[in-house]
Amino acid sequence: MLMKEYRICMPLTVEEYRIGQLYMISKHSCEESDGGDGVEVVRNEQDTHPLHGVGQVTEKRIYLTSKLPTWIKTFVPQIFYVTETAWNFYPYTVTEYSVSFLPKFSVRIETRFENNNGCNNNVFGDAPTPADSVSFLDILSDPIPEKHYKNSEDLSLWRSDKTSRGPLERGWRDGHEPIMCSYKRVWCSFEVFGFQSRTEGFVHKNIRDVLLVAHRQAVAWLDEWHGLSLEEVRKYEKAMQETTNSKVKCSQNNSDSQGAPRPAFFRSISVTDERSLKKMGVTTVDVTDTSTLAAPHPPVRLNSVPE
Repeated sequence: MLMKEYRICMPLTVEEYRIGQLYMISKHSCEESDGGDGVEVVRNEQDTHPLHGVGQVTEKRIYLTSKLPTWIKTFVPQIFYVTETAWNFYPYTVTEYSVSFLPKFSVRIETRFENNNGCNNNVFGDAPTPADSVSFLDILSDPIPEKHYKNSEDLSLWRSDKTSRGPLERGWRDGHEPIMCSYKRVWCSFEVFGFQSRTEGFVHKNIRDVLLVAHRQAVAWLDEWHGLSLEEVRKYEKAMQETTNSKVKCSQNNSDSQGAPRPAFFRSISVTDERSLKKMGVTTVDVTDTSTLAAPHPPVRLNSVPE
């Protein structure tokens, strides 16, 4: 199991980002849904945690077959989805990912938001993350995939008319006001011999790219969401979810109506036993016990945005 802690600073307050996060996730998910791939919202309802109080639980299906590298496509069904379950008890959230035919694969993201520049080395209150497992992501200067670059989201060029913030300059995290940090502790596990290191590395690389793009967008879109109430942004979220679900289903229906060849795997494959895995040509090892991870613990947004 590979664990890393990512720290992403933004020129916002934690209270502002509560609105910006909901807006950004909804808009980003809709933009990324096309050609049958994308994010379908299955459940979005209120939930209560004994420690963190009232929040929201969201369950999504993430279709991303066409975006996988060739070496992964060799051992997964041609059509499948990742289940994302997120518990949002802002400013604390937990997001978990599972794949029905790969019970030995899991991703868990624990997040806490604070009004500082990433200086808290024990933000989760259990134990400091080892320094070599901490990665600061700079939304201003860290590279992102070329396909995601837009001038309007380049924070060295950006300026907010509503708040007069921006553009950001080198070293901005040392003195900018306001400033907040999104602390994300990410566990990735794929206990399958021969694929473990490569798959875990791929997932962390993808998560890193998604985090950079999404947090850049949350800031760049500031004038679109700043000033909205929680009720207003929830209405926007609901409308965008309906649009996103329609885009995904429409693309899939069009593909079926055009006589697309039936995939080699046309149903979920269960590989909960060793024999099923051997049929896929995979040798397995025992799964590391993760029961000690922080709650909640019931059940990758590789193309979605971690809460």
